[in-house]
Amino acid sequence: MSMRHDFWDQPVEVIGDGDHPKSIRNSRDALAYLMTCWPREKAASFAVAKKICTDAVNGRADSAAAALAFKAAAEEAGVLR
Repeated sequence: MSMRHDFWDQPVEVIGDGDHPKSIRNSRDALAYLMTCWPREKAASFAVAKKICTDAVNGRADSAAAALAFKAAAEEAGVLR
């Protein structure tokens, strides 16, 4: 499976550094954001998104499912633009 196919149909816009929007376009970027930029409070949706994005990066989950899980977690964490 190529990495190329992991690009999401729709980027998810989240709050980046200094309140600038950041576009998350694939599961690898989502994982990096989950691990480095996430607020301290982590809801259950964080763990779900982390698992699905990890699985998507490894070719074991659908990238569309990863995008949905990440978007839901971002909304719950208050970082969705």
